Amino acid sequence: MEIHQVKQRLIMTSRLDGLGHLPIKVLQSVSGSTLVALDPIGVKNGDWVFTIANSAARTAAGDDEILTDLTVAGIIDNWPTQTE
Repeated sequence: MEIHQVKQRLIMTSRLDGLGHLPIKVLQSVSGSTLVALDPIGVKNGDWVFTIANSAARTAAGDDEILTDLTVAGIIDNWPTQTE
Protein backbone atom coordinates (compact mmCIF):
# COMPACT_ATOMS: atom_id res chain seq x y z
CA MET A 1 0.00 0.00 0.00
CA GLU A 2 1.09 3.54 -0.72
CA ILE A 3 -0.28 7.01 -0.02
CA HIS A 4 -1.22 9.38 -2.85
CA GLN A 5 -3.13 12.60 -3.41
CA VAL A 6 -5.91 12.70 -6.01
CA LYS A 7 -5.20 15.32 -8.68
CA GLN A 8 -8.01 14.85 -11.22
CA ARG A 9 -10.32 12.44 -13.00
CA LEU A 10 -8.98 11.00 -16.23
CA ILE A 11 -11.61 11.11 -18.97
CA MET A 12 -11.29 8.38 -21.61
CA THR A 13 -13.40 8.32 -24.77
CA SER A 14 -12.59 4.65 -25.35
CA ARG A 15 -11.16 1.84 -23.25
CA LEU A 16 -10.65 -1.91 -23.29
CA ASP A 17 -13.58 -3.96 -21.99
CA GLY A 18 -11.20 -5.46 -19.42
CA LEU A 19 -10.90 -2.10 -17.65
CA GLY A 20 -14.56 -2.14 -16.67
CA HIS A 21 -16.44 1.11 -16.12
CA LEU A 22 -14.92 2.43 -12.89
CA PRO A 23 -13.68 6.03 -12.82
CA ILE A 24 -9.95 6.47 -13.37
CA LYS A 25 -8.08 9.03 -11.25
CA VAL A 26 -4.71 10.72 -11.68
CA LEU A 27 -2.72 10.48 -8.46
CA GLN A 28 0.49 12.03 -7.20
CA SER A 29 2.68 10.12 -4.76
CA VAL A 30 4.31 11.67 -1.73
CA SER A 31 7.62 11.54 -3.65
CA GLY A 32 6.06 13.45 -6.58
CA SER A 33 5.52 10.73 -9.20
CA THR A 34 2.27 10.64 -11.20
CA LEU A 35 0.16 7.48 -11.48
CA VAL A 36 -3.34 6.47 -12.54
CA ALA A 37 -5.64 4.14 -10.61
CA LEU A 38 -9.16 2.77 -10.74
CA ASP A 39 -11.48 4.40 -8.21
CA PRO A 40 -14.24 2.10 -6.91
CA ILE A 41 -15.02 4.30 -3.87
CA GLY A 42 -15.59 7.75 -5.40
CA VAL A 43 -12.77 9.99 -4.19
CA LYS A 44 -12.58 13.68 -5.07
CA ASN A 45 -9.74 15.95 -6.13
CA GLY A 46 -7.43 16.82 -3.24
CA ASP A 47 -8.27 13.71 -1.18
CA TRP A 48 -5.37 11.77 0.31
CA VAL A 49 -5.85 8.07 -0.36
CA PHE A 50 -4.11 4.75 0.04
CA THR A 51 -3.81 2.40 -2.89
CA ILE A 52 -3.41 -1.31 -3.41
CA ALA A 53 -1.11 -2.48 -6.19
CA ASN A 54 -0.34 -5.51 -8.33
CA SER A 55 -2.67 -8.53 -8.42
CA ALA A 56 -4.44 -7.46 -5.20
CA ALA A 57 -5.55 -4.29 -7.04
CA ARG A 58 -7.91 -6.40 -9.13
CA THR A 59 -9.62 -7.78 -6.06
CA ALA A 60 -9.77 -4.28 -4.52
CA ALA A 61 -11.49 -3.04 -7.70
CA GLY A 62 -14.25 -5.57 -7.05
CA ASP A 63 -13.55 -7.99 -9.90
CA ASP A 64 -10.53 -10.25 -10.35
CA GLU A 65 -11.01 -10.02 -14.14
CA ILE A 66 -10.47 -6.22 -14.31
CA LEU A 67 -7.14 -5.26 -15.89
CA THR A 68 -5.53 -2.97 -13.32
CA ASP A 69 -2.36 -2.80 -11.29
CA LEU A 70 -3.44 0.09 -9.02
CA THR A 71 -6.74 0.68 -7.20
CA VAL A 72 -7.78 3.33 -4.69
CA ALA A 73 -8.74 1.48 -1.51
CA GLY A 74 -9.54 4.19 1.03
CA ILE A 75 -9.63 7.89 1.90
CA ILE A 76 -7.28 9.18 4.60
CA ASP A 77 -8.69 11.86 6.93
CA ASN A 78 -6.39 14.60 8.26
CA TRP A 79 -3.23 13.60 6.36
CA PRO A 80 -0.52 16.20 7.10
CA THR A 81 0.80 18.01 4.02
CA GLN A 82 4.51 18.68 3.41
CA THR A 83 4.15 22.23 4.82
CA GLU A 84 2.57 21.16 8.11
